[in-house]
Amino acid sequence: MREYLPILIVGAIIGVFAVLFILAYAGIKNKKEAIGFDRNVPDGEILRRMVKYAVPHWKSFLIVLCIMVVSIAYDLISPLIMGDIVELVAGDFPLSALYIRVGFYAALLIVSMVCTYFQSIILQKTGQKILSALRMDVFTHIESLSHNQLNQIPVGKLVTRVTNDTNAISMMFTNIFVNMVRNIFMIVGVLGAMLLLNYMLTLMILCFIPFLVLFTVIFRKFTRRIFRRVKDATTDINTYLSENLSGIKITQIFNREEAKMRDFLERSNRLKKAKQEQTLVFGIFRPMVYMIYISSVMCLLYLAGRGVIRNVDFMGQVITSSVLVSFYSYISKFFNPIQTLAEQFNMLQSAFASAEKIFSVLDMVPELIDEPDAVEMPEIRGEIEFKDVWFAYNPGEWVLKGVSFHVYPKQTVAFVGSTGAGKTTILSLICRNYDIQKGQILVDGVDIRHIKVASLRRHFGQMLQDVFLFSGTIRSNIVLREDGFSDDEIWEACRYVNADHFIDRLEGGLDEVVRERGNNFSAGQRQLLSFARTIIHKPSVMILDEATANIDTETEILIQESLEKMKSIGTMLIVAHRLSTIQHADNIILLSHGVIREQGTHQELLKLRGRYYQLYSLQFEAQQKALEGPAGA
Repeated sequence: MREYLPILIVGAIIGVFAVLFILAYAGIKNKKEAIGFDRNVPDGEILRRMVKYAVPHWKSFLIVLCIMVVSIAYDLISPLIMGDIVELVAGDFPLSALYIRVGFYAALLIVSMVCTYFQSIILQKTGQKILSALRMDVFTHIESLSHNQLNQIPVGKLVTRVTNDTNAISMMFTNIFVNMVRNIFMIVGVLGAMLLLNYMLTLMILCFIPFLVLFTVIFRKFTRRIFRRVKDATTDINTYLSENLSGIKITQIFNREEAKMRDFLERSNRLKKAKQEQTLVFGIFRPMVYMIYISSVMCLLYLAGRGVIRNVDFMGQVITSSVLVSFYSYISKFFNPIQTLAEQFNMLQSAFASAEKIFSVLDMVPELIDEPDAVEMPEIRGEIEFKDVWFAYNPGEWVLKGVSFHVYPKQTVAFVGSTGAGKTTILSLICRNYDIQKGQILVDGVDIRHIKVASLRRHFGQMLQDVFLFSGTIRSNIVLREDGFSDDEIWEACRYVNADHFIDRLEGGLDEVVRERGNNFSAGQRQLLSFARTIIHKPSVMILDEATANIDTETEILIQESLEKMKSIGTMLIVAHRLSTIQHADNIILLSHGVIREQGTHQELLKLRGRYYQLYSLQFEAQQKALEGPAGA
């Protein structure tokens, strides 16, 4: 019994560590619900949905599998060759026999390296195709969501879904999944080779497997929680950055840099802490697996050494030097895949967590979808009618209450009223950015819910107060990257809205670079570009929502001239606080708290001496005071 004492000591040490890990596992298991790191969707359901993206590339994966089998053959045969060479060198042998074995080993090594190269190339190309398809699906689906749904999701979170989370899934197909299959084949193959070589030594090695399985299970529980924390912290910091970098000018204006820095530091520390926990867990698990590996090697060397030196068998089987060398190589090839498999399984869990987040976006049902009987509208005359329309952004909080009005083709209708009266909401409902709760909205006598959304919006040109310009050039922002517009057509649209005055002065002209959000142009210039962008697409209905609010008086005069021309294009709907800009409208509708209080022409409403008259009088007096101010001074 004394001769096996070293092995018993090694077993006792590993047992102590096992008890400590079990206690740690018990502590975290009780907190699982509070931590909330478990996913809601079963792994099988997620895997089924992800496999759909891999199925079109099944031939590539089949080729990789065949290459993998050849590569694994090298790992299984090479220890036997090394053991044979050791046995050969130990006795008298012809040099040619050594050359044959070394040459065969070198040939296997070269084949394995070539197989590994082609496997990596094929997997990376396939992974990028899967990644592109997945990103396209996510991006396309995000585009189909309604304004209401997009308002509820931070932009940074959507960016994370399209970039970071899709990358994790790509890694699953190009690295994790294939290597997991390879490692499983390797473990089974090595175990079979060891059993054939010396089943008693193999059984001794297998005594360490329960401890390895135990450590792996505990490791899984810790890493699953940590991967979730890392992903949540990453999403949080991306969301924060997206919002605050977009609004950094406001931060500077109000001198809030230090406060924002503290908020950013807090989120960064949360991510750092999660990363540190991840490093700590891996820093404990890997040495523990290595300890088990070294322990198995020590036991092998001890038992085999006794057998070779004293010429005794182990459990009835003789251990030779070739068996010792082969087993030493096999142990490494046996434990390394197990360790890698454990880590890859947790990376797989991380990929599943990313997939769940992506599918949560893909599973969002667009609120605005075409009805089965929805029709195309090749052209519209521009007749619009609201019939007892009720609408609320939030249930019970009515923004519009029984609104009814009629706009005839090529009429100019203006909506006025205090902030929150429902003016902009009416314009959004006409384009079906939102769906109403009660009533009916008709375009050319057809309920807009029976018209395909894309077909409906194609006939509307919207010019908003907050103009959004994309990175690119003036040309690309006017045509929105659509082909088919000549330079003459673009310049004609620019001249129509008087945007040519400032474009002519630019060095690049139509090819002048537009930086992010058009921050290298003034508010008025951006507005003129939005006018040109609308005009060039020849809409049947034009919507101007405070479109002249950010334009100086001189530019506004030019815009007014353009508006007079634009009236002949089609129906025009205007929201304006400056009543002087809508005096020539065919109909003016005054709203208050979601209800139409007055409507008529400018002169008709003045004669009523109601709310419109009061607003006009206040603005007129303010303008007179502004003009008299400099003179009086």
